[in-house]
Amino acid sequence: MTLRPPTVGFDLDMTLIDSRPGIRACYLALAERTGTYIDADLAITRLGPPLEEELRHWFPAAEVPAVADVYRAMYPSIAISATPAMPGAHEAIQAVRAAGGRAVVVTAKYEPNARLHLAHLGLEPDAVVGDLWAEAKAEALREFGAAVYVGDHTGDVRGARAAGALSVTVPTGPCDAAELRAAGADVVLGGLGEFPAWLSAYLDASGTPGLPEAADAPRA
Repeated sequence: MTLRPPTVGFDLDMTLIDSRPGIRACYLALAERTGTYIDADLAITRLGPPLEEELRHWFPAAEVPAVADVYRAMYPSIAISATPAMPGAHEAIQAVRAAGGRAVVVTAKYEPNARLHLAHLGLEPDAVVGDLWAEAKAEALREFGAAVYVGDHTGDVRGARAAGALSVTVPTGPCDAAELRAAGADVVLGGLGEFPAWLSAYLDASGTPGLPEAADAPRA
């Protein structure tokens, strides 16, 4: 069995942070600024995919790139302070560090805004990669050698599987436990607070302080 240090990837929205209050406020401000109706309460029930996918529900396709730029520019002053960490977020990252590993955030969110969230909340991963969704997340996960990817969406499951990483999920976003299992998640936790104990058991089962290569990893 080939071993490597325990590098664990984490999604951001609805995995490490509860971005619903901030994103809702930003959509309401965007609607006011553009004069276009946006059902912000509906929009925050389907977080995960890139911003442009949501904007296409409310704006003509040709306008979406420019509107996305407006939203991203407004976002820091509206959404950052309104967004709390998910319960267990700090402890999850600390658990990876305590195991001698690296924690890497891989998210579909615009990377500068993702970094602002993490800094505001005192979450300190070893690396942050933004603007990647679903299978495209595999690019960063492979680059950092992540054997585990933790997310809340079926797109996160697809990203983990494309990278050959173990898919660990939490039903704290738009996808419930049944959807995550049906998508092929290897592990469905009740919430991120369960992650440190799961990681400890997983490392013990591997018989090493490092993680096995994903192809050799036992499924939970």
